[in-house]
Amino acid sequence: MANILLGVTGSVAAVKTPLLVETLKRPGHAVKVVATQSSLYFFDPAEIERAAFILDADEWPGRDSGRRWQREDDVLHIQLRRWADVLVVAPLDANTLAKLANGLADNCLTCVWRAWEPSRPVVLAPAMNTLMWEHPATNRHLRQISADMGLSPPTDLPLEELANWINMQGRPLRLVAPESRRLACGDVGIGAMAALDDIMTMVQSVLG
Repeated sequence: MANILLGVTGSVAAVKTPLLVETLKRPGHAVKVVATQSSLYFFDPAEIERAAFILDADEWPGRDSGRRWQREDDVLHIQLRRWADVLVVAPLDANTLAKLANGLADNCLTCVWRAWEPSRPVVLAPAMNTLMWEHPATNRHLRQISADMGLSPPTDLPLEELANWINMQGRPLRLVAPESRRLACGDVGIGAMAALDDIMTMVQSVLG
């Protein structure tokens, strides 16, 4: 069985986080969750075992009260990288997608990403409004992430074909494309996070 690190970001689809954790655990995998601050607006962290739930405050304990890092302290994002066999980011919102593509590391999750070896498996499940998904930046950011992980998508590949191309390359990167349906904002179109079982299937596939 594998160790799965689940990154959760500030999409409305984060409401499904407790159910996604249970889905990922079903085959017997161990799951830890690293959540961005904005994701906490959409689900109750109390529904997840505290020992397996990581917040930014855990990365920098005591910072708000003036505590300083000590040499013997652990570096949490490095510990998480060493623990995990696969990094899953679901939902992946537009803001965090941009951060990953541009190498920003301003929270625990993006620090894990920046420290992640490009040869190791990653599963991304984007979720955002349709116009955000169709924005030219999305294609650009997914291409940059692909390049950072050793892939070279054709330059003329449209967004609707990019996920299939990425997945056909096999490891290390897999993309579980969003679905078309009525979104939480009321718009209808592509942008809803993929079904939980589809995410689980992709994780199993990348674990091989």
